[in-house]
Amino acid sequence: MRDAGTGAASVPAPPPGAEASGTVRDMSESQRVEQVWETPPLDEIPKLSRMHVEAMEQSDDDAIWQQAGMHHVLLRTVGRASGQPHQVALPIWRDPEGRRVVVASFAGAEQHPHWYRNLEDREANPEVHCRVQGGQYWSEPVILAGDEYDRTWALLVADRAWYENYQSKTDRRIPLVALPETRPA
Repeated sequence: MRDAGTGAASVPAPPPGAEASGTVRDMSESQRVEQVWETPPLDEIPKLSRMHVEAMEQSDDDAIWQQAGMHHVLLRTVGRASGQPHQVALPIWRDPEGRRVVVASFAGAEQHPHWYRNLEDREANPEVHCRVQGGQYWSEPVILAGDEYDRTWALLVADRAWYENYQSKTDRRIPLVALPETRPA
């Protein structure tokens, strides 16, 4: 659905009880964000993410969980080679079904981010742990493909145009991953 006034994607609220954890927000709220920051160099992104993870682990304050106008998730995967847990802070976008979607853009780098490569390994990560502001849950992540990917990408970049710029920097197709709430944590 599109907001008639702004053209931004809006998402209907999930049915009562469907959103078991985290801060529930009005899903008709616009998700459009204009990029007013400069994308950091690739080598700085992991350091910035680690700092954000540390802050998210310490507080549920809006100033930490809602950066640059975007809600975030603290995603924990298991390393496909190390077997060790890894956490990353990622901005989320809600698809028309209300699912949280994360973008494996790594600012248009030639390689997929490590968190995505771990998540792809279903033997190491049959499900992932997601912490959101005010709650947490387990998710069986859905890597979007085909028409679902195309529809979601079109809506996403209407709200967050910088992802098109990131896509133009790489030959890889930037993955989109839905993080539905599979079970409570």
